[in-house]
Amino acid sequence: MRPYLNTDGDSNVEAYETGANYIDVKFKGTTKVYRYSSVSAGRENVEQMKILAQSGTGLNSFIMRNVRTKYER
Repeated sequence: MRPYLNTDGDSNVEAYETGANYIDVKFKGTTKVYRYSSVSAGRENVEQMKILAQSGTGLNSFIMRNVRTKYER
């Protein structure tokens, strides 16, 4: 997984990994990796999450507002 840059210094996201149709997110303080896929969270949300992850800012806020529980189980 890639470390999340966390440019604002206040994110709970620690690392992420992207694939064609998903983004895996690891939060601080947990060993679990959450997979948000086009099926579970929607293609547009996943693509936006990829952009935010690469920029290093806004990913945690986006997840909390839009896809909080829409990860694969």
